Amino acid sequence: MFGGVRLGGEIEVEESSEVYEADDASSFGIIWNTEHSRDTEWEVYFSRQQTDFELDDTQLVVPVIELDMYTLQLGGTYLFDGAFKNNDAVQPYMALTLGGTHVKSDADGADSDTFFSGSIGLGLKFRRGERLGFRLEGRLHSTLVDESSRVFCSVGPVENICAVEVEGDALGQFEAFAGISFRF
Repeated sequence: MFGGVRLGGEIEVEESSEVYEADDASSFGIIWNTEHSRDTEWEVYFSRQQTDFELDDTQLVVPVIELDMYTLQLGGTYLFDGAFKNNDAVQPYMALTLGGTHVKSDADGADSDTFFSGSIGLGLKFRRGERLGFRLEGRLHSTLVDESSRVFCSVGPVENICAVEVEGDALGQFEAFAGISFRF
């Protein structure tokens, strides 16, 4: 299990120069690893972030969008020998995962959407004994959004409205986190 903070990210409003920027917000999740070989591990990564995307221009109908972002990705880690080769207690590594990010607005009646995403990270694993450990990591996330996507839409008999029609290719964020690990 881990807890951290995600920084950055912006969504461009279609046919406008306006940009929604993501607030820096906490994230938490769980990572499950299993050994593949001496230097590699398979990894399942799940995280959740609640954040606001804010727009300074108050002329638009929705200046703040509250979002929940759920990321589920599969991949692996490569364990480096490097400078820590003689120290069994500290292990540097690189992680690479691919999967999806589900984005959901807290607005009443708003639809959610799922986008392809990936991440790459560098970190250190600290082992304290046979089973208990600690993990520090920095990870770059990229969520691929469709060019000219309509997101956070409310469709109903009274009104059909989308909070944002976005353009662009990717939503990029940086995440730094720390976690406790337990070996079975």
